[in-house]
Amino acid sequence: MVLRFQTSDDHGDCCGIGHSLASTRASVESALSAAPDLDSTEITVTILGSYVVLEGFVRARDDIARATDIAEDVVGKGHVQARMLRR
Repeated sequence: MVLRFQTSDDHGDCCGIGHSLASTRASVESALSAAPDLDSTEITVTILGSYVVLEGFVRARDDIARATDIAEDVVGKGHVQARMLRR
């Protein structure tokens, strides 16, 4: 399997026209940080192709679903890959 990083401007398919990769990442990070019921200090947000990838650690199993839901609210359902583990 070969993973390719996004290098073109066609990322707008999932994030809307006018949004750069950096602004999409910042929007997801801000939304995760603003959630009062989620400790997102150990979650890393990256963009891989048309997906937002959430990696890191959370405290409870429900936090994985919560973080995914928050990210999907920003970029759209089906465009988030969760690679988080519970500590």
